[in-house]
Amino acid sequence: MISISLCMIVKNEEDVIGRCLECVKDVVDEIIIVDTGSNDSTIEIVKKYTDQVYHFNWVDDFSKARNYAFSKANKDYIMWLDADDFIFENDLINLKQLKNNLDTSVDMVMMKYNVAFDEYNNPTLSYYRERLISRKKNYQWISPIHEVIPPSGNIIYSDIAIAHKKLHPSDKGRNLRIFNKMIMEGLELDPRQQFYYSRELYYNGQYQKAIDNFNKFLDSKQGWIENCISACIDLSDCYKKINDNNNAFLSLLRSFEFDKPRPEICCKLGNHFLENNNIELAIFWYELAISNKPDMKNGGFHNADYFGYIPYIQLCVCYDKHAWSIAIGSKLASIPISLIHGSSATAQQSQSTLILHITLMYTILPLKNSATAFALSAIASKNLFCSATQFHNLVWSFVFPAV
Repeated sequence: MISISLCMIVKNEEDVIGRCLECVKDVVDEIIIVDTGSNDSTIEIVKKYTDQVYHFNWVDDFSKARNYAFSKANKDYIMWLDADDFIFENDLINLKQLKNNLDTSVDMVMMKYNVAFDEYNNPTLSYYRERLISRKKNYQWISPIHEVIPPSGNIIYSDIAIAHKKLHPSDKGRNLRIFNKMIMEGLELDPRQQFYYSRELYYNGQYQKAIDNFNKFLDSKQGWIENCISACIDLSDCYKKINDNNNAFLSLLRSFEFDKPRPEICCKLGNHFLENNNIELAIFWYELAISNKPDMKNGGFHNADYFGYIPYIQLCVCYDKHAWSIAIGSKLASIPISLIHGSSATAQQSQSTLILHITLMYTILPLKNSATAFALSAIASKNLFCSATQFHNLVWSFVFPAV
């Protein structure tokens, strides 16, 4: 069994720090808290869980604060969390198993980071982060903002997920202020920093400046593939904000320079053609989005809705708009496969129940048109039904709507 040091940096987190520490207190072997200037009850709450509390003078550099916290660790591996992170019970069980069984030749364990959720607590935005790190390798955080430990060494990927749920808003302008300070001090942004700086400009409504910097980042050809693809999406959104729809469209196409079409790109291209009443091309791109299989290990941002729910809903709009009726056994015959294999949301539901729902969908009555089928597919992809009876009633209401 390995031993684990939990290292955290905090400031004014009284509403969430107890939730975080309570969930991990029985998994980690020591808790190290570095406070960067709290003036609420954060430190008092933390001291209920550990006496290893340190102060760090804030210098607008997250990597320096995290490296200071790591320097206090004494156990085999170091785990980091933010104050507004927590771990669901099933993931805690798996984390304990990992602790018991981890091969000490492993240098770094990548874990899922679920940072957005729908109203049913299904993660809608996830990506992998370096989460459990061998102390003896002396890894260092880099970058004052959007800090990271560059993955290296013997790396494994785990399905264990850390949930990130804020209870209070962050300082919206903080990240941009730090970037501007770096630039004023003459620091040259590396490609990764250039990408995140462009994003901060976008998030703060400075669309033209964001456009200029996204293009600078993409033109450099130095960025990581997933950041380049995300930059194309954000660049497109910026152009939309200033009503430049042509460049918004071209920015989506630019992503093909870097890799195959991602589901989010496909859906946005579908939206473009739908807005221009080119239904056939819209359908093509939405169906291509559905055909994509999730690959979270590429390290990019993973928005589950773009693999199922969103393209299904948009296909419903497309087919309803043209009222194209398609018989059971032809076009719609592919939908059960999509439902079973194409949507991560349905993994929350037992396969036998799902198959029963699909059977009901296709045997109660022939559906009137494809719009109905895709609407039901979207519902299934979000796991919005609780029982076969409720699903039966839903189908019935679609087939025989109230007059």
